[in-house]
Amino acid sequence: MAVINPKKIIREWLGIHDNAADPEFFVGTSPQAFRDRPRYNLQETIEDSLTAWRENPIARRIVSITTQYVIGKGIHFKAEQESDDRFLHQFWNHPLNRMDIRIHEWSDELCRSGNLFILLSSDPSGMSYVRAVPASQIQEIKSRDNDLEQPISFGILQPFSINQVPDSCSYGIRHFPAADRLDPTLEPAMLHFTVNRPVGAQWGEPDLSPLLRWISRYSNWLEDRARLNRYRNSFLFVVKARFGNEAQRLQRQQQLNAIPPAPGSILVTGEQEEWSVLSPQLESADANTDGLAMKKMIAAGAGIPLHFLAEPESENKTSAESAGESTYRHFEQRQKYFLWLISDLLQHTLARRAQIDLQINPDCSIQVTGDDISAADNLVLSEASSKIGELMLQLTDREMISDEEALRIIYRFMGENKSIKAIG
Repeated sequence: MAVINPKKIIREWLGIHDNAADPEFFVGTSPQAFRDRPRYNLQETIEDSLTAWRENPIARRIVSITTQYVIGKGIHFKAEQESDDRFLHQFWNHPLNRMDIRIHEWSDELCRSGNLFILLSSDPSGMSYVRAVPASQIQEIKSRDNDLEQPISFGILQPFSINQVPDSCSYGIRHFPAADRLDPTLEPAMLHFTVNRPVGAQWGEPDLSPLLRWISRYSNWLEDRARLNRYRNSFLFVVKARFGNEAQRLQRQQQLNAIPPAPGSILVTGEQEEWSVLSPQLESADANTDGLAMKKMIAAGAGIPLHFLAEPESENKTSAESAGESTYRHFEQRQKYFLWLISDLLQHTLARRAQIDLQINPDCSIQVTGDDISAADNLVLSEASSKIGELMLQLTDREMISDEEALRIIYRFMGENKSIKAIG
């Protein structure tokens, strides 16, 4: 009778063989991303997020707010080597790239789908061109057997003509290799960036994903309220009288329908008729509470205060500034990731150019900076640096502190991260 070894079965299931060079590296990894959503559910979520962004003002506002804070007035970069910096600016401003405009679209796409797939291609001169591929077109992501975070290739659903018949096409999957900065080529390759990605998953998730249900409920509620309010001023006349038979009642109703009383007119009736008005009764106070509760759920899921969604509620300036603190932290984190994204892309373009131009240093340091998240921070930092500057001046005059230490403290209160050697 054969003895079953559970550990061996699990190792084979995970793709780990006994002759692996470093089996410990496989711990916690798998060739399958078990924490990703099912394929159909992931595509449905991405498409629902896109539909919400297209049709719902709140969804579009949430995405636009994120991009406005992350991108701000623009992104700037500086390469340490002059030749590298000159080439990167040529790439950035190339008419086929127009990166100053494209980065806004990329930030929106990260919010809508949680994934950004960038197809990187190069011409014989080493100039690179970038195009974002919709996440819905990506059919599969192949990664290394021992690490999900090292993609090998991406399968893209693309149309192709059938026997060169006009307006006739079919679809097939074309595979592009993942861009490798350590082994660059001029062949088309793809980069993949994600946000809201669970540990052990390959795909990110949209910022709107947890909000879709509540955005839909709020939209339906608001549409119902708008429909009811449209008919709120509508009314019906109810006429009560004693009629001898049904024919007399129908005759009187036909007379009133033929010549109904006009609004604002004077109506005189006899004692045999009693007129009243039937109109809808709307409980606006209760409806306002219900709508505000759903809007709070949307704002909480988006990580933004209510006054960002045109809902001042009972907030004053102080409470609004306090509520915005956590929101600014969220935008700072997203901006930090987006700046790293741009830096990684620029490094790949340098590595490709270095295959043609020997003056390019692919390992050159690139500093990428973005706009300030909050203008209020500049005021606070300027006040702090002004006060600490006067104090440091007094301490250095009394020889209680060195000039280098004083400069370090001043720059720290200014929010800058510069070394004393660089300053000198």
